[in-house]
Amino acid sequence: MNTYTENTKNIPISKDVDVLVCGGGPAGVGAAIRAGRMGMSTLVIEAFDCLGGVATSGMMSHWTGHSSSKILDEITDRCFEKCKVLGWAEENKCGKEKINQEVLKIVLDEMAKEAGVETLFYTLVCEAVVENGRVIGVIIQNKSGRSMIKAKCVIDATGDGDIAASAGVPFYKGRESDGKMQPCTIMFKIGGVDYSRAVFPGSFETKVQTEKGELQAMAKKLLPFPAGHVLLYSQTTPGTVCCNMTNCIDVDATNADSLTKGLKVCRSQIEPIIKFLKEFVPGYEKCWLMSSASLLGIRETRHFEGIQTLEAEDILDAKFFDNWVVRRAFFNFDVHNMTGASLDATGIQHNWTQPKDYTIPYGCLLPKKIEGLLLSGRNISGSHLAHSNFRVMPIAIALGEAAGTAAALAVKEHIPLRSVDVKRIQNIVGE
Repeated sequence: MNTYTENTKNIPISKDVDVLVCGGGPAGVGAAIRAGRMGMSTLVIEAFDCLGGVATSGMMSHWTGHSSSKILDEITDRCFEKCKVLGWAEENKCGKEKINQEVLKIVLDEMAKEAGVETLFYTLVCEAVVENGRVIGVIIQNKSGRSMIKAKCVIDATGDGDIAASAGVPFYKGRESDGKMQPCTIMFKIGGVDYSRAVFPGSFETKVQTEKGELQAMAKKLLPFPAGHVLLYSQTTPGTVCCNMTNCIDVDATNADSLTKGLKVCRSQIEPIIKFLKEFVPGYEKCWLMSSASLLGIRETRHFEGIQTLEAEDILDAKFFDNWVVRRAFFNFDVHNMTGASLDATGIQHNWTQPKDYTIPYGCLLPKKIEGLLLSGRNISGSHLAHSNFRVMPIAIALGEAAGTAAALAVKEHIPLRSVDVKRIQNIVGE
């Protein structure tokens, strides 16, 4: 590879905060709001134009899975009320599990402001600044140029764990056996759907018989590979549906070329999918493209090594950890097929038989070797299969809330993150 030596230069320290949250997705939102409410000067760095990540920029259709997060409950309650003004006023058509992305953007801005949280949009987090084994800040790049932000505690809520990787925290990618990662998706929204006749298959295993055939089977046969499943979700606005049907395999979202490929492949599938919907799906005969997500939905990249690691068995056994920081986590093994469409052979949705929720211990948020840094969201320390469960947004928000609480306690007491009394975290984020 050819190289170029960049000139060494001094860059300004643009901000100095108590808690710096890298990434404004669900985990970052939970972390920032909790830290701000605990009196910390808190800053969120976000590459896009809004908070919410996959829930807003990613155009996610609904909240799936459960957790004990108080902030999640507040978000859904406030969105429900705001939807009556800005969305569809009919309460029975605006359930709390559904996401109106534009309403959610506004609610998250309001909650951040009320908590005293500062946000910096259109900003890339470039690398961690590490001194003597401790993260003391990050380098950022935006329209104002390149600068450093100092922080007493940094929370990595980037999803891919960009800061943790930069800081030297050990990790591996994807499935332990072969490194394969779950496929990516770009969500898109359509209008013109006749709700009186429309069907809404909500899982890979939902079979819908029509006059022309069974929808999942027809999609697998007729849609361009690796697309080939039907996932359609009603929305809070009349006649609109969110489509989770594009699919691209063998994408490494930590590689810019690969990420670009995934986006292009998924976007190229939108037209044939809409043609399929018009021809074969009842109620969709007059549907039309409204918008597509600006953020590609990435399910899996790096798995970091923490003080503790959550395993699939911990979820199946509904294990109760004494040092829990997340309670009532619940979902299935949502492993998307890494060789094509639909559910992977290791995934379990309709056949999920474990009815109990589980806990996540504090050690999963504490990275090996590095101080001053917390993992939060899908990048916490967990196995590939466990990750397919805890990666969903309600659990990510709870993980963020726990990270924000731990960071605030560490800063207030001038102690390392590893020395924070877990009981105190539990008292704040607990039931």
